[in-house]
Amino acid sequence: MYNSKKLLRKKLSTAGIVLAGIFFGSASYAQQIGMETASSNSLLGMIPQAMAPYWSKAGVDIQLSTGQTLTKSLLKLAQGSLDSAAVPPSAFSAMQRGEGPYIKMSNKAKDMSHNVRALFTIPGSYFHAITRADSGIKSWPDAKGKRVFIGPPGGSANQQIVALAKAGGLDEGDYEPIKAPWGAATQSYQDGQFDVYVGTFGLGSQSVTELSLSSDIRILSLSGEKMTPNKDSGMQAAVIPPNTYPGQVNDAPAITWQTVMMMAVRKDIADDVAYKLTKYYIENRLTLAELNSNFRDLPVTDYFAGVNAPLHPGAVRYYQEIGVEIPAELMPK
Repeated sequence: MYNSKKLLRKKLSTAGIVLAGIFFGSASYAQQIGMETASSNSLLGMIPQAMAPYWSKAGVDIQLSTGQTLTKSLLKLAQGSLDSAAVPPSAFSAMQRGEGPYIKMSNKAKDMSHNVRALFTIPGSYFHAITRADSGIKSWPDAKGKRVFIGPPGGSANQQIVALAKAGGLDEGDYEPIKAPWGAATQSYQDGQFDVYVGTFGLGSQSVTELSLSSDIRILSLSGEKMTPNKDSGMQAAVIPPNTYPGQVNDAPAITWQTVMMMAVRKDIADDVAYKLTKYYIENRLTLAELNSNFRDLPVTDYFAGVNAPLHPGAVRYYQEIGVEIPAELMPK
């Protein structure tokens, strides 16, 4: 009897070692990459969080940092100190030219832009130009001389919001631009620190819902020929219907712009990692949209809308497997 128990203990001990080996073997097999994106409650923050389990099953563990200024994330990517990031196409164009946030680096920025590779498009948030319903501001021109929040200092959103306001009929210089971190913007608006709060939110955002419940809101709309943004702006036209939010007083749809971003990686990231990031995102877009209405735009957004960096060879491999035609200018050189 003693010998049989001893033998059983030996077998269990051996099995434990084998299981531990399997566990640690699979853990060591997973490839960890660092990724940066915008605030956690924005679409750009929510999508990588939702995708993380799918990527993990494929053997790629994401170390995600949210609440980042994406122009800085792009710089880290180009320097090789970051693996992946959501990148505004307009910021990448500025880096290629050595302008905007990268003007002090000029030629160095241009050289570093060659270290960036794209994977796919991710639809971003909708710009919501929010005013209090009783503010007297019913259109963009009504905000002349008022304080307008245009995003965090140094972010690509500054240029996009300025362009949005101009398209609405409010020229730069006709208002006081207010810059502050995204995280502080909602409270600052509620405290009366600016008159127009141009925030980026998913359609039907809980944050805007709560804001509209505390005080009725109006969402400013574009009209006429300037409803569609410049094709190189990293934005596309979008509609916020009436009654999207409980305290929204708009009688007609508000025409605005939606950001489109590219998920990018450093040039020398492993082909297999780029392939898996691309494959599992594309193949699970519809599932995410069915699980969360915030992701409704994922399966209907073009693979390459807004993408202006060359594709990574790993991404090219996947698109070729599924028969997607790749624009010649996006093929890696």
